[in-house]
Amino acid sequence: MDKLTYTALSAMQSQSIARAAITNELANVSTVGFKKSFQIASAAVKIDGPGHESRFQPGLQITDLINLTPGTPISTGRPLDISMNDHTVLGVQTDTGEIAFTRRGDLKVSSTGVLENAAGELIMGEGGPISVPAGNLLTVSPDGTVFAQLPTEPEAAAVAVGQLMLRDASTTQLVRRADGLFEPRAAALKGLDFTSGPQPVSVMPGMLEGSNVNPVGTMIKMLDFSRQFEMQLKLVKETQSIDEAGSTMMRLP
Repeated sequence: MDKLTYTALSAMQSQSIARAAITNELANVSTVGFKKSFQIASAAVKIDGPGHESRFQPGLQITDLINLTPGTPISTGRPLDISMNDHTVLGVQTDTGEIAFTRRGDLKVSSTGVLENAAGELIMGEGGPISVPAGNLLTVSPDGTVFAQLPTEPEAAAVAVGQLMLRDASTTQLVRRADGLFEPRAAALKGLDFTSGPQPVSVMPGMLEGSNVNPVGTMIKMLDFSRQFEMQLKLVKETQSIDEAGSTMMRLP
């Protein structure tokens, strides 16, 4: 009975991690550029230590690979709003100075005159952070070039002030960091840039990309995991009842 209870409790603990991932997806249904991850797989894990070599228990193989399926396009008409096409990702600088990537394209100029997104993440250009001249109107071309133009000189040609760090991740597996940003799965590329894939990178100005989470499908998964949790809990209770009944039968009169 102890083995059965231990197995059921281990399964409940593993399912709680999966439910947390599903809850995170539901919480970010309306987050701009949010990307869901591939499913967390359940597997049998061998337990090391004294005892028989045949001891296994349910465990989770956590593979938080980013699913870059495009989300719902949102037309804003704002020049600094961009939506990344295909598997294009945008480079940003983290608080620790590392390079990470995102699909969030609601860009703006910070109080210090550099380009950032609405989450306060510093946008990276090919030569570092992009500084913007004060008082200029900014536009972004489909290839990621940032142009600046003085509103007092509408006839003057716009001047390129930077090139967004855009990378094609079609051949690079990305995983989610603790801060929600993306980084390459390879350990040697953690916090670093990676080589762009074979597909051309591009953006759509005046557009934002919504989350690619399907609310209905995610809710169904949540209900399914809730039923599994209730089943495991019922199994633990039934095991306790059987154990108590067995103990009663073994008592001497």
